[in-house]
Amino acid sequence: MSADVSEAIQKLELPPLRTLDDFALGSARFQLPNLKDFDKWGNRVVKNLIYYQTNYFLMFITIYGIMVIFNPFKIVCGLLVQAMMVAVLLQFFQKKTRIIVSHSAADNQKWYMLAGALLVGYLFLHFFDALLLSGFTLLLPFSLTFVHASLRLRNLKNKVANTMVNLSASTPMGVFLDTFNIAADSLLN
Repeated sequence: MSADVSEAIQKLELPPLRTLDDFALGSARFQLPNLKDFDKWGNRVVKNLIYYQTNYFLMFITIYGIMVIFNPFKIVCGLLVQAMMVAVLLQFFQKKTRIIVSHSAADNQKWYMLAGALLVGYLFLHFFDALLLSGFTLLLPFSLTFVHASLRLRNLKNKVANTMVNLSASTPMGVFLDTFNIAADSLLN
């Protein structure tokens, strides 16, 4: 399993970083998409995600880094509480058969589960602002990426690059889009 993952990572190619002028400034053209034609809008988003994927990755790291620099304690606490919530929920809803050695072991496990749930509930309420901030910190770069990919009109370089590049899972964005079974409709649109 780990050999397959390492081979897949080694096969990934990182596309070039597009210039700031091409990405957001001078030559960049922005327009609201036609909200009645979801196929054309989706195609624009997918092709922009593929073409500007290195810029989007850099934008994500930059925004996340800035947010962590300004509020490191709250973001770390929020992420820890989220991880604890996921761990308790996974343990609570786990459907594996348990071998009960003795009746007291089963009772102890129930008490540990109750204590964990109460602790996570307390931490959830105590660090609610940290949870919101850590969620916002994760969602802001994704939202900005989607807005940019939706509004950015494709230029000739973008169209040529998309026709030259195979939209397979050879890039990180290709792997991400393949995971969610998303593909561009046609290369020349």
